Amino acid sequence: MVTRVAVVSVIDAVTDDLRTRVLSGELEPEAALAEVDVADTYEVARPTAKAAIENLVRERLLVRSAHKTARVVRLSSDDARDIYRTRAIIEAEALRALAQTRRVPDDARAANAEIAALDDASPRDVVDPDMRFHRSLIDALGSERTSRVYASLASEVVFCMSQVQGASLLPTALIADEHERLLALIEAGDGDAAAALLREHLARARERLVERLGGEPGPEARS
Repeated sequence: MVTRVAVVSVIDAVTDDLRTRVLSGELEPEAALAEVDVADTYEVARPTAKAAIENLVRERLLVRSAHKTARVVRLSSDDARDIYRTRAIIEAEALRALAQTRRVPDDARAANAEIAALDDASPRDVVDPDMRFHRSLIDALGSERTSRVYASLASEVVFCMSQVQGASLLPTALIADEHERLLALIEAGDGDAAAALLREHLARARERLVERLGGEPGPEARS
């Protein structure tokens, strides 16, 4: 029996580890990532370090001005609102489309079961299955372009989720319950109700994060 092993380039490996460190909060907002330091830390050539940094700049997890050292992005309340509102536009239409055929993706059910089982775990453990739940709804449309657009937001979405869960702003049980209700509405063919619940679900997280970031939260933060 042949075991297939995924081949990961050195650039991808460094990118993945840096991304994990940013999303976990190990690398804090505005932390500097100089090419020489990244090269030394991972024992790679500077061009490799530069390429990994550029990957995260494209994902908008790092920011870098001309001739300046890259730094971990610091989200503003406006950034958070823009990311969540963009998600809502894409995801609400995805739910409406899925409800037309009453199709509930198996991957969404599995991801939410994982979340429900994490009730006593660290809030940060929710982030990965939470992202898989939402991504599976998009991918279930079978549209390569829609999935690609959503994937372009993925790092920023996870960055927001990590900050929400890192500060314990949303109970795990509430997340799992609302996900279950979303799936039930899709299965019932009620796309409008599913879209409305999704917007409520995202708005609560958005406004609680806005408050955490020092902004003035909307009423959704108290819902």
